[in-house]
Amino acid sequence: MKVIKKCLYCESELIGRTDKKFCDPQCKSAYQYKKSKEQPERFYNKVDNQLKLNRKILKKYNKGGKVTVRANLLTEEGFNSNFFTHYWKNRKGDVYLFAYEYGFLKIKEKNTDKFVLITWQEFMAN
Repeated sequence: MKVIKKCLYCESELIGRTDKKFCDPQCKSAYQYKKSKEQPERFYNKVDNQLKLNRKILKKYNKGGKVTVRANLLTEEGFNSNFFTHYWKNRKGDVYLFAYEYGFLKIKEKNTDKFVLITWQEFMAN
C-alpha cells in the first residue's frame, strides 16, 4: 500500500523523497512564518521592541539638547522607563538612563512627575 504524503502548508501531493514535508521552499517558509506568528512573542523581541519604542518617543520629544517633559506625555505613548541600554552619572550624582543615544532622568517638580531628556555627548564616555 502506497501512502500519499501531503505538503504541510498547501496540502498538495508530495513527489520525491519519502521524508519530504513541503512541496517547495516557498511553502516551507510560509509554514514556518505562520507557525512563528501563532506562538507568543519571545522575551528578546519584547525587550528589543520596547527599547526601540522608547528611543522613538524620546527622539520625538527631545528636539533641543536638553528638554523637560511631563512623564504622562511619554507614558501615554507607551514609554517604559524600566527599559534602557545604559546609564551615565553626572557630577551632581544624577543618574541618567539611556535608550541608545537618548537619555532621561525622572524628576518631581511641583508634585508633577517629569523627565529631563538629553542626548548622548562625547564627554559622557569618559
